[in-house]
Amino acid sequence: MAKLGNTDLDVRGINLGGNVFGWTADQEQSFAVLDAYTAAGGNFIDTADLYSKGGSETIIGDWLARRGRRDDVVIATKTGMWDERKGLSAANIAAAAEDSLRRLRTDHIDLYYAHIDDPETPIEETLRAFDALVRAGKVRYVAASNYSAERLSESLSISDREGLAKYVALQPHYNLVERDYERDLAPTVERENLAALPYFSLAKGFLAGKYRSKDDLGDSPRAARASSYLDERGERVLSALDEIAAARGVSVAAVSLAWLFARPTVTAPIASARSVEQLNDLLPAVDLDLTPAEVDALTTASR
Repeated sequence: MAKLGNTDLDVRGINLGGNVFGWTADQEQSFAVLDAYTAAGGNFIDTADLYSKGGSETIIGDWLARRGRRDDVVIATKTGMWDERKGLSAANIAAAAEDSLRRLRTDHIDLYYAHIDDPETPIEETLRAFDALVRAGKVRYVAASNYSAERLSESLSISDREGLAKYVALQPHYNLVERDYERDLAPTVERENLAALPYFSLAKGFLAGKYRSKDDLGDSPRAARASSYLDERGERVLSALDEIAAARGVSVAAVSLAWLFARPTVTAPIASARSVEQLNDLLPAVDLDLTPAEVDALTTASR
């Protein structure tokens, strides 16, 4: 169990991604994954209004209601990126939150993200809208995703100055083969005591070892994007992952996630599974404490 930044949210396990629910996993498959995840001790579910055009939130809400698990899990969702609820204006945030609450069949969201920065809306307007939701008890904490270090710092400063609810977490694009986060965002996250919850933790499946040549790509929705990592550096990373996975008796995916768990600012990487079998490959990451030598081998291979 870990505290999420400076909040009172206790999170356990990987941050289970709900992006596949209603997309590559139907309701029955999604329920099976959610059942298996919580049975293994996980309690942190990530979704967004954008995912499956609200379908992911609806599936999660139905599961929460049928299983009676709302008090057992931490629910994170996002707004601002979906074309039907585009941007971070005060009006849009208020309406989007009501929509998400209805689909999730709950009276509060534990962690509510600005899914992407909105340069067309004044930052203070966005923060006041989030603050109103927190004061109304509809949201417990707010967070940011896809923000630059400069915009994140400005947002935090405005919250401090105006006494508004402050972002407590950042959801960045970060994994073994995408490490730009380390340059500017990580120092900001560390200085502000935020929680980092990386998305694309497995680089669209590449860091699960699924794609090792062009022949492996097939017609998977993510395969085309993962193909960009099929180069000399990617091969070095997979080789290092293979060696550690074989020595530890776990999947390549678990080792990839364990590397993220070992990073100084990361609380819980986000990873999704469309089946219980896929989930079972991920779960060992939570208890896999890589040695300093193993972490260094992976870090070096990915440079």
